Order: sequence, then structure tokens, then C-alpha cells
Amino acid sequence: MALAIVRFTQQAQTCWGIQDQDQIRILDINADSTADLIQIGYAQLSALAEQSTITVNAQDVSLLSPITEQAKVLCQGANYRQHMIDSGMDPDAKAFNMFFTKSAASIHTPTGQIVKPKHVQLLDYEIELALVLGKNTHDAVQVTAENLHEYVAGICIANDVSARDVQIPQMQFFKGKSYRTFCPLGPVLLLLDRDEMHYLHQLNLTLTVNNEVRQQDNTANLVFKPAETLTEFSSVCNFAIGDVILTGTPSGCALGLPPAAVVRATGLLPEHLKWKLFLKSQAKRRQYLQHGDVVESHIKSTDGKIDLGRQHHVVS
Repeated sequence: MALAIVRFTQQAQTCWGIQDQDQIRILDINADSTADLIQIGYAQLSALAEQSTITVNAQDVSLLSPITEQAKVLCQGANYRQHMIDSGMDPDAKAFNMFFTKSAASIHTPTGQIVKPKHVQLLDYEIELALVLGKNTHDAVQVTAENLHEYVAGICIANDVSARDVQIPQMQFFKGKSYRTFCPLGPVLLLLDRDEMHYLHQLNLTLTVNNEVRQQDNTANLVFKPAETLTEFSSVCNFAIGDVILTGTPSGCALGLPPAAVVRATGLLPEHLKWKLFLKSQAKRRQYLQHGDVVESHIKSTDGKIDLGRQHHVVS
């Protein structure tokens, strides 16, 4: 059975625990990082959870990201069918992933504030399923449905917050997506056993802004599935235990791309004028996040047996 791991502070101490509805059973472990936790092993953590007699109310603690800042944040772009179509791509013709990274400094708590930098006007949201890796690699690997459990230790919610007016005009994916607080993770790191890997293809993602549904999709609609993504990513990157891979976001982001004909026409303009028109057109879109907006994300399996909790943030 999946283990719902949380990381939290209590009386100025950082602790790990297993969440069961409103209660957290504190784990008696020495783990400074997510990697340390995962290396204890699923079976041992499960046994420790059964032995734990110390519990706290989840409402009485401050939840931290279950992913610590030692992790690499690896990302996929445009990986849901409808999002690809909305972006002018043919998902059936796509032969390779779009990969990029975010700074580990962007890792943030699952509740609290998302800080909008003063120079950013086009702040966007992107709910994503994050794969939490469970194996170190040093060469390209071939990941299949049969050995996927060796590489994926668990899953959690991610929000790939993006400053579009930095990312796109400056052509800076890393910079535009890496400001502090731009990668909320958690609240739960759900450790999966081998027999639960099928749930990776049965998860419903929903993101709301001020209670309005903005994004909603199911991981069944991922164009590149976790096994093939890990295989391709491993050809250019070494994995470390505790690293995360953000698997792409559904359609419904604030970013609105103009028709292909407009893109071609503006492509002939001088750079400064082209991006001036882009920023002017995007500024008209009400979907971009503003100060005081409340962003909530949750991911659950279709049958309700997998629940990654709920993220709750206010834009400040």
C-alpha cells in the first residue's frame, strides 16, 4: 500500500511522518534529505510507520516540501495531447521530448505564498505530476513497464510556476521558471510499490484559481509516458535518488499563443518590436496571476485510492 510521506516542522525541529487523514505518525528516522528517506526503503518505512506511537494533528504542524533542495528538478514541456494541440503541435507526429530544468532554489512548500517578482507581469501556473526518482544512474538506461518501479520511488504534486515575460522574450526557460517559490512540491510524497505503478496512468489533475477550474486532465493523456521519458532523459542526464521529473502540464495555462499566421508574420519584425507586441497581447489576458489570487492544485486517481493532497498558495 502506498505510503503518504510528509515533511514538517514541529517545535523548531524538522520531522518526517506518515499522514493518515488528519493524523501524522512521526517516523523515528535520521534523514536529512529526500534521498536519505528513500534509501531507508519502502518496506522499512512501512514497518516503522506501524511501530510509531507518536502522532500529531496535521493542522498543528507547518508542512514543508517533501523534496529537499539537494534534488535536481528536471522538466518536460508540452506533454499532454490537448496542450500540444493548443501549442500548434501534432502529438501524433512528436518524436522527442522537450526537456529543461528548474533551479533547486525554486523548490517551495505546498502551502503559503508564491512570490511574484516586482519586474514580472505575466505570472503563470502549471500543475504537473512529479516523479520522484529512486535510483542513481551514470549511463543511459532502458526503462520499461517491467522495471519502472526500480527508477520511480514515488510521486507528488508540482506547480511549474513561470514568468512568461522572462521565459519567452528572453528565451530563458531556466531563468523564467526558477525564481524562489516557483516550484511548490507536495504536500505528500506518495511512495509506491511495484504493484501500484499502473496508477501513473490513471491520475486526475486539477488546478483552480480563485475557485475557478483552469486546468483539468488525466495522465492517461500524456504523450510521452514515464518509462519512455526516463529512457530518453537518461541519455543526457545522470539521475540521483530524490531527484524529480515534472511530467508536463495540461492545457489551460494563462499563456495564450497567437494563430500560426500571426506568428509567421511577426517573425519578420525586428526583435524588439516583435516582443513588444507579444507582451501587449498577453497583458490583455485575465488568466495571468495577480496579487491576492488563490491557487489550489490536487491530484487523485480515478478510483480514489491515490490522493496526493492539496496545494494552497496565495500570490504575493
